[in-house]
Amino acid sequence: MANRSALGRLARTLCQILLTGIVLAGLAYADWDFSLITRRASALYGASEEGRQRVDAWRSMLNERKPNNDLDLLQRVNDFFNRELRYVEDAELWDMDDYWASPVQSLWQGAGDCEDFAIAKYFSLRERGMPAEKLLITYVKVLNPERAHMVLTYYPDAEGEPLVLDSLIDTIEPADGRRDLLPVYAFNGEGVWLPDASDSVIGNNSMAGDIKQLSRWQEVLRKMKAEGFPVEGNAP
Repeated sequence: MANRSALGRLARTLCQILLTGIVLAGLAYADWDFSLITRRASALYGASEEGRQRVDAWRSMLNERKPNNDLDLLQRVNDFFNRELRYVEDAELWDMDDYWASPVQSLWQGAGDCEDFAIAKYFSLRERGMPAEKLLITYVKVLNPERAHMVLTYYPDAEGEPLVLDSLIDTIEPADGRRDLLPVYAFNGEGVWLPDASDSVIGNNSMAGDIKQLSRWQEVLRKMKAEGFPVEGNAP
């Protein structure tokens, strides 16, 4: 395994931990009422015909016939958000250094930065029935040029090669092929995972944390609840 990338090595460790089943779901994925969501979005963010059209397009995409395999579903969701959203940094879009938008906020704006793309793709795949243990939103360091970034990673099983859904490129690539990415931490609706700080190359050691520790994620859930999504217990 010495030739594996850091992202690939961490992915396998995270997947093993995920499959132990920490149940802290946070959001129900049945019966999203898009009529209510659109009305709430207009009240919260102001009337926007373009925003409403993008949310309608999201609903249509989610309601399309389910593909025959996970890869086709990943590609459909990845293509949708990479097409519908412009990449805009938080400082320009929100006048803040770091802001995590809900998927509806991103679609209403027609823009977002890396975490907004990853979050929107995550919730879309979960709504289509993708199990939480197959998905992690992964905060990474891009190595050249060095900068912070966030991607969505998909794990077919504990041993399979994870795939990376990135806002910067449309192709979905294996994690071991993304040697430009160094994982920092990862999370989903069930927990937070950190690499062992003593392992500079991201080895097989990691520790799990409660998703409630991630305040920005909790804020995303609160916004989604206000928008009309059926949010459960982890969004006070």
